[in-house]
Amino acid sequence: MSASKTDINDFIGIEHSKLNFFQELRQSIEELTTSNRESEDQRREIAAILDGITDVMMVLSEDLRIISVNHVFRELFGEEEPEGKYCYELFRKSTFPCPECPAFRSLSQDTVCRETAIFRINGRNMQFQMVASPIKNPHLPKHRVLIFKRDVTLEKEYQAKFYQAEKIATMGVLAAGVAHEVNNPLTAVAGFAEGIRRRLPRLEGLVDEKLVEDFREYTETILKECHRCQSIVQTLLTFSRPITAPFTPLSLNTVVEDTVRILHHYFKKYPLLRVTVSLAENIPLIFGDEAQLKQVALNLLTNAVDAIDISGEVRVETARHLDGASFTVSDTGRGIPAKNLDKLFEPFFTTKPVGKGIGIGLSTCYTIVREHEGEIAVSSELGAGTRFVVTLPLKQKGTPNG
Repeated sequence: MSASKTDINDFIGIEHSKLNFFQELRQSIEELTTSNRESEDQRREIAAILDGITDVMMVLSEDLRIISVNHVFRELFGEEEPEGKYCYELFRKSTFPCPECPAFRSLSQDTVCRETAIFRINGRNMQFQMVASPIKNPHLPKHRVLIFKRDVTLEKEYQAKFYQAEKIATMGVLAAGVAHEVNNPLTAVAGFAEGIRRRLPRLEGLVDEKLVEDFREYTETILKECHRCQSIVQTLLTFSRPITAPFTPLSLNTVVEDTVRILHHYFKKYPLLRVTVSLAENIPLIFGDEAQLKQVALNLLTNAVDAIDISGEVRVETARHLDGASFTVSDTGRGIPAKNLDKLFEPFFTTKPVGKGIGIGLSTCYTIVREHEGEIAVSSELGAGTRFVVTLPLKQKGTPNG
């Protein structure tokens, strides 16, 4: 009888233990379900945050292989499966890391590093501000680095245009003051030199002929240099003041043809130079100041000729656009170093030898094109040549019906 009671107690104890086990199991399942639900909510929240990031984002290994990227990366680069590839293979088409890469510095210095660099994507140069941050994970044998790339192309372009306009406005005031101060004594010197030249015939037969010839040579030299200085003064005045002449309908083809005709004798000084003109048919008329636009074309053409050492080609062409027209001046000359491209339109910056230029021509071009609400762009390659493109609208905002 006692043995039977013991068996029942044991049975009851076992069933009680099972009941506790199942209660603990159910509680664990509920806790796991809640934890999974919270994890899924966190995953969705993180995914939503990542999808909302408009910057290019990627995770790189220590050897700069791409581990993962966000949707912005795929949309911008059109790369379906970038994982496993080296980042410099995609961005630079190179076999070695970029010298400005912040990922190496971030991993080696164990800190957040920033860098700005230009990448060529879909046929155009884009500027990115990069931020690299090391990712430390004790469960992984190697470190990783998180890279953010923000497109700052438009921001940098607007900044450059603002600084350029600010510098030109400041230099314009200075140029106008210098021009007016120099112009008065220059006019007086030229006037007296003209008077001496008119009176030189009276000395013939009265003094030594060689002396008369010397006076004639000196006078001609003075007048020649005065005219050159007056031309510089006129350029300074043009550079410093806005265009005041009313804009009228004109054809860029006419502007180019007339300018090339004016420079016909100048081109003849270079027997090995080829000048090619290509004019678009049915180019639309634009509103502008013809004399000022001819000055732009003249400056660009003479600069192109100066860039050619012995032989080469200068090409000028026009084209039509949806909202306007353009003309391009290119040469096969020596090219311009990349470090100087951003300075070309700055007042008084020049790459020409001393005595060949004072650095106002391109600044004047920039001012004139800006007054026409147009754009002037330059691209160059050392040893291959330079290309200037001037794009002008059909009508300016202030033009009637424009």
